[in-house]
Amino acid sequence: MHLSRRTLLASATTTALPPRTAHRERLRTGFERLAADGYSLLAGQKVGVVTNPTGVTRDARHIVDVMHQDPRVRLTAVFGPEHGFRGTAQAGGSEGRYDDPATGLPVYDTYLKSGRPLADVFTASGVDTVVFDIQDVGARFYTYIWTLYDCMEAAQLAGRRFVVLDRPNPVTGRRALGPVLHKEFATFVGRQPIAQAHGMTVAELARLFNGEYLTAPVPLETVRMTGWNRAGFYDASGLPWVPPSPNMPTPDTALVYSGTCMFEGTNLSEGRGTTRPFELLGAEGVDGRWAAAANGLGLPGVRFREAYFTPTFSKFQGRTVGGVQIHVTDRDAYDPVRTGIALLVTARTVWSGFAWRSDDWIDKLTGSARVRTMIDAGAGTDEVTGAWQEELTAFRRIRKEYLLYK
Repeated sequence: MHLSRRTLLASATTTALPPRTAHRERLRTGFERLAADGYSLLAGQKVGVVTNPTGVTRDARHIVDVMHQDPRVRLTAVFGPEHGFRGTAQAGGSEGRYDDPATGLPVYDTYLKSGRPLADVFTASGVDTVVFDIQDVGARFYTYIWTLYDCMEAAQLAGRRFVVLDRPNPVTGRRALGPVLHKEFATFVGRQPIAQAHGMTVAELARLFNGEYLTAPVPLETVRMTGWNRAGFYDASGLPWVPPSPNMPTPDTALVYSGTCMFEGTNLSEGRGTTRPFELLGAEGVDGRWAAAANGLGLPGVRFREAYFTPTFSKFQGRTVGGVQIHVTDRDAYDPVRTGIALLVTARTVWSGFAWRSDDWIDKLTGSARVRTMIDAGAGTDEVTGAWQEELTAFRRIRKEYLLYK
């Protein structure tokens, strides 16, 4: 993509609603600012909202319920992603098409739809403007950002306008980390070549998608936050945490997820079926040698505790397994992706039963076959993480053009 188009899109598609104060203020989400401005951005439009349970106000009301009751906005449809609009479905599921009992609004299912079929959903709904408001967690393989991408592409095909209401990246927006997706490994856990921990907000990602990756740009408006800076973790936001999916119960989960989700690509449990998914990792036959080996690496900002647990569902359901619990001791120093690689390397070293999932899911998660093949060849943590630095540097240069916050 030529810089001229990038610069044009980055400057022309961001909506700046009137600032509320000149001094440092509390964080205000994109929705808060949209509502405070009387929904002027949506005036005269039939509006559909892509959202899930995380689309809440500061006092924990859902934005769909708030907008439905406000005569200043004409809300006519809701679009639900994976897990559904109201969040009743587990991983890999959705709620289907139904009428929402609380509002009577038609709810359309977007999960696993893209391109023309999803454009047809927008057309059938009769909306003029599609609004996106979902809390992300900062990892490339978390599917809501690809729901964003697919909905932007479909809105363009359907001739609809697209508005993104911004929310914080809960693990900060300081750095992009990890490998960058290779296009031949594109799936719903990674459509485009971004870093595994992208370090962006959803509005910034929307600008990136529009400027770099969509075949044709969608008419895009982004309503940015005020009072957020790139170094802020979620607990500084003052906002309620609503689990974006059933296995993302706390901001602590999000902090480790971009690294430990890689264990979905192995035969070890990634902690699903426990109260600490992605913080607990293990398998039958694993013992304290794993925690000792991981602690021996001296990774910054983290310690590992020998742990035993019994998942209530998913891998090893009802069976006691051994492994580690991750304890982040310094969030600023902690690198989740490097830590995840170190745990893969040490698990393979100390446990003879280590294996990748037979479908090579790890390649989809990491964006190429490199992590799997290097670890199988005996590469250490430094060698594996060093292999992606050139492509990560290139991504960081592109990313910089689309950032909205300091």
